[in-house]
Amino acid sequence: MSHRRQFLTRTILLPSLICKLHEQAEPMLAAQAGGAPAYDLLIRGGRVVDPSQNLSMEAGVAIRQGRVARIAPEIAESEARRVFDARRMIVTPGLVDVHVHVYDGVAPLGIPADPNCIAKGATSVVDAGSAGAHTFPGLRQYVIRVVETRVYALLNISVVGQSTLSPDNPFGELLDLRYANPKLAIRTIEQNRDVILGVKIRLTKNIAGEHDLQALALAREAADAVNLPLMVHIGGAYSPLPKILAMLKKGDLITHTFHGHQGGILDERGRVLSEVRKAVENGILLDVGHGAGSFSFRVAEKAFSQGVLPGTISSDVHQYNVNGPVYDLATTLSKFMHMGLSIEDVVRRATANPARALGFPSGTGSLKEGSTADVAIFELREAPWQMVDSLGEKRPGKWRLKPVATIKAGRPYGNSVIPV
Repeated sequence: MSHRRQFLTRTILLPSLICKLHEQAEPMLAAQAGGAPAYDLLIRGGRVVDPSQNLSMEAGVAIRQGRVARIAPEIAESEARRVFDARRMIVTPGLVDVHVHVYDGVAPLGIPADPNCIAKGATSVVDAGSAGAHTFPGLRQYVIRVVETRVYALLNISVVGQSTLSPDNPFGELLDLRYANPKLAIRTIEQNRDVILGVKIRLTKNIAGEHDLQALALAREAADAVNLPLMVHIGGAYSPLPKILAMLKKGDLITHTFHGHQGGILDERGRVLSEVRKAVENGILLDVGHGAGSFSFRVAEKAFSQGVLPGTISSDVHQYNVNGPVYDLATTLSKFMHMGLSIEDVVRRATANPARALGFPSGTGSLKEGSTADVAIFELREAPWQMVDSLGEKRPGKWRLKPVATIKAGRPYGNSVIPV
């Protein structure tokens, strides 16, 4: 019996009595009797998977004053004011999704952050270029400051951000290079370093036209000036990928790595380009960015078979894929598990790796003692479902990560218990 099958059989398969978990949330968070408990909340009995500590075992997670206080196999319920029963579930650090679009109401791709991020286990997310220098103040004022999800941003090198392109208006933000303004980008980043983690550029031909390398040079200028990474959206660009990669530096990311269109990471014989391997060796990070048109099972599997894996797994969830094929980050992680990655592999690429790659505040993506207590709780439910990639290829799924509850800074998120 395979390791994963044993894991499913012994520790994950859920008895029918928790199929109505959402109706039992209050009893599971029951107050404990007695005086002066040591902890505010105990998440007990779950499979704790925290790659930042190389931790994967059944344990309790104790929280005090919004921070992780202790992780241990046996923590008495009497030591906590409230207890969440996570037996037969998976407990991870709050997921970190480095590619989402949550500028709802402004960018055509935008969706509300909370029902699609924190409610699905992603406590920290990065809006990847929805806003540029002219539109970022609105993202900060009306999204970042008011939602429960911890929203950070990559600033689009175009001052208008991603406010121009939609299915009904297929003209991107860099067709006119006069909108690419490094000076304004630098000024905006310097004024918002607490939430802007890097620079974003999209190089598809209908977005950047035939001057994509010129646009990339302007984004490079801004990123270098503020000493932050650059995320480059690849696929369908006018210029070949090797020329794009030659302009990137250690710590930069390419997103939509496994997109399956012209200008991808594979040559005509299905082999990973030598320039891609060299880029990875030089510290360029490969991000997934599933999206509506940017992930192919076949491309990913060919790359995996040649030893090329993503450094980060992100959803690129937005208006045109939130109802399929993406849905959320947990569903994206489930697809990668079906392609052979372990639960530890996918959680690492959605917690510790992205937190390190984009320089998140210390403790993000980790359950180390003293870290802010952002916690995601999942079922790994065995049930048939249909997986679909961005090219429409369908495959049968046997099991799926399903979000159950999310804890932010020690407090359960109000809508985190998903009906099952």
